[in-house]
Amino acid sequence: MQVPSTGPNDAIDRLMAEWCRVLPDRDPGDMGIFTRLYRVLKHVDRRVQAVFRQHGLKEGEFDLLATLYRRNVHEGLTPNALCEAVVLSSGAMTHRLDRLASRGLVERVANPEDRRSVLIRLSESGKAMMPALLDAYLAELASMRATLADDEAAGLAAGLRQLLLALEGEVSRDDD
Repeated sequence: MQVPSTGPNDAIDRLMAEWCRVLPDRDPGDMGIFTRLYRVLKHVDRRVQAVFRQHGLKEGEFDLLATLYRRNVHEGLTPNALCEAVVLSSGAMTHRLDRLASRGLVERVANPEDRRSVLIRLSESGKAMMPALLDAYLAELASMRATLADDEAAGLAAGLRQLLLALEGEVSRDDD
């Protein structure tokens, strides 16, 4: 199901044309979607990582800080709740929390409901840095999205949502 190009050809169009010449009985259309998606993600990752580095963070650290900030639970969250929210193993979570705590961005506090456990919450420094960090992150995303018209962006978001739901087992094509 090769989708015809409606604009200038990119490197993936040329790659697919080569496959069509070598194996004309194959349809590389899906390659057009997923190879572009992969290459776009590499560009997005590089640009987003640059924003995080400007704030002294790594992507996973941003995820933890953002989760704590947007959940807005003053008492904090359990490490297990954080692991579930950002899909991390407990070992990786401990390592990230240690780095963020050493920078004074999060703090571990006693859990008033269970003296054997702790809660993780943003420190005052962590809270203070989040608005500027989020603004820089959103500005970078907006600059990348600016090449798309509103209807293109909405269509892309809808298609990616459907794909993600299917890949994560949340929906099947029969649900339509």
